[in-house]
Amino acid sequence: MSQSYEREAQNNSRLDELASKVSALRGVTIDIYDSARDQHVIDSTSETFSTFSTTLKGSATRLTRMASSGNKVAIFKLAGMLFGACLVLYWVWHLFF
Repeated sequence: MSQSYEREAQNNSRLDELASKVSALRGVTIDIYDSARDQHVIDSTSETFSTFSTTLKGSATRLTRMASSGNKVAIFKLAGMLFGACLVLYWVWHLFF
């Protein structure tokens, strides 16, 4: 009878060791998943800024062509857009600071 209790105690201690190893492995797996998800967010953000940069360059080129054409209506539109952009930036600046 004494041997069976010893074996049961050994089995319980081994089971506890195995449970702690599984728990550690689960923690590592979750950390890897979180890291991969963060990397995806970084890649997505980088791609978004790249697209924004390309769009902004195209818009600046079109605005330059419009201003150089000498059309007074186009120049007033450009001035209105610049004034509006400055106004929005002013409001955002005072909203956060």
